[in-house]
Amino acid sequence: MKVLHLTKVICIALVCALFLGTSAQAQSSSDYTLVVEGYDWGPAVSKVIVALDAPSNNVDFKDFTVAVTRSSDCATIPDALKSGNRTVVFAYISDVQGNRIKEGSHATLVLTVAPNMPLSSPFQYSQSGQCRGNSWVNYQVTATNTKTNQVWNKEKARLRPGIDEFDLTGKYEYEAGKTMSYAAFAPKNKSAKNPLIIWLHGGGEGGTDPTIPLIGNKAFNYASVDIQKYFGAAYVLVPQCPGAWMHNKEGVMQPGSGEDVYNIGLMALIKAYVAQHPDIDSKRIYVGGCSNGGYMALKLILKEPAYFAAGYISALAYQSQYITDAQISSIKNVPMWFIHCKEDATTKPDLTVVPVYERLKKAGAKNVYFSYYDHVTDLSGFFGGDNYYYNGHWSWIYLHVNHAQLDYDGSLVRLNGRPTTIMEWMAAQRKK
Repeated sequence: MKVLHLTKVICIALVCALFLGTSAQAQSSSDYTLVVEGYDWGPAVSKVIVALDAPSNNVDFKDFTVAVTRSSDCATIPDALKSGNRTVVFAYISDVQGNRIKEGSHATLVLTVAPNMPLSSPFQYSQSGQCRGNSWVNYQVTATNTKTNQVWNKEKARLRPGIDEFDLTGKYEYEAGKTMSYAAFAPKNKSAKNPLIIWLHGGGEGGTDPTIPLIGNKAFNYASVDIQKYFGAAYVLVPQCPGAWMHNKEGVMQPGSGEDVYNIGLMALIKAYVAQHPDIDSKRIYVGGCSNGGYMALKLILKEPAYFAAGYISALAYQSQYITDAQISSIKNVPMWFIHCKEDATTKPDLTVVPVYERLKKAGAKNVYFSYYDHVTDLSGFFGGDNYYYNGHWSWIYLHVNHAQLDYDGSLVRLNGRPTTIMEWMAAQRKK
């Protein structure tokens, strides 16, 4: 009897242990990988990759929920944007990198993203103190399998398609004790001589983290196959201003009326980078930017017109009234292509790009173009197409995806007698 009783106790204990072990395993926390992608409007968390208990060849997106919280030690986040649920629209079996496979031990959860869905953004824009502009938030995910109760709530890794191709460690001391960060892309299939594309960010992407100007408005796209194919293999340099390119020594924005405090240091950075890469073709260096960066791109061209093969500028913030006729004459032979939107209330076109372009043409500029859009619309068609309007200041959307084709009068810009696009045109520009 004692033996039988002991056997029952052992069996019950084993069953309890098995039940508790299974329950604990189902409730245990697991790691996840976030996928952050760049879109026309900025970055969004588009996928969550989770590890499964066992290899599988099938997964149902309806079995998963994803809750998120957004917090920051610096930026102020409105209460309505601090937490909520994301919508899982699809799921598939994948490897740990999110690549779809027939059978595996990971599942990738695809989330809804949209320009009017701030809960999907890992950025928060702020206008206060040290967090002025865009900054990364603490983006915490809790993914749950509602059938098994398995939970994933610890971020193990983060994938950032596009920006992970860049070297993000660049630092340049432009003055004693003052440094400028930069991101850089070096092409893999280089030639003896390779062009350099320089991108200067807008006023919301300053600081010391060059991932922000890269993904804040899709500048990483200059390293993509879609753009690189025109240039063969181009270096891409994305300097980051510690503040704003238009700041004077008092830290106040000036639209060309005074002297900014960054152009000398920026030009020194560019020349140092070129010197470090002797395979860069000095006859094919292109400079562009948007808004604050558009101001600075034009500023550099005004100061050293012989250095650049072409300029590509959107949402120009440099006001025409502060550019002399002599300066206009000095840059009339520099190939340039401007992009702007009529609805831009931030860098008003009647004060900036319209008179600058008209003065250049009047001075005899032969290779200067200006694509002037009525609105900034959704080019993908997925978020509303022509009926979805972005902020009118965001004309750089048309630049980054190589959309611009028309000149100021509505005619097609032509290269060697046939219609062209801004990137194809730019790749063809070379200093004599």
